[in-house]
Amino acid sequence: QGQLVESGGGLVQPGGSLRLSCAASGISLDAYSILWFRQAPGKEREIISCIGRGDGPAYIPDSVKGRITISKDNAKNTVYLQMNSLKPEDPAVYHCATEFHGFYYCSAYELKDYPYWGQGTQVTVSS
Repeated sequence: QGQLVESGGGLVQPGGSLRLSCAASGISLDAYSILWFRQAPGKEREIISCIGRGDGPAYIPDSVKGRITISKDNAKNTVYLQMNSLKPEDPAVYHCATEFHGFYYCSAYELKDYPYWGQGTQVTVSS
């Protein structure tokens, strides 16, 4: 079975940056869309970004637009989430997720359409 493993989280000061990685094994990430979401304690899951299969377009919600960049390295079978200008409200466990259809326009779908999650990586923002 395929697995997703997130890494790159940690402690960062407000205004700092982190690059999260989502490494896949057992599946090829160029064949499926990939989504990032986060969940803080006591809060609902929030979609941060997604990118379509192959050369499909990326989607960034307005809530984090301008601070988030998603990219893929198919040779490494890894998806990256670059986060800049981190804010005190950004701390959460960040997960990557994928689906089994091969969505091209990932913006047309919801978190419930992405049943395969990684275990997540913790991001903490503190001065």
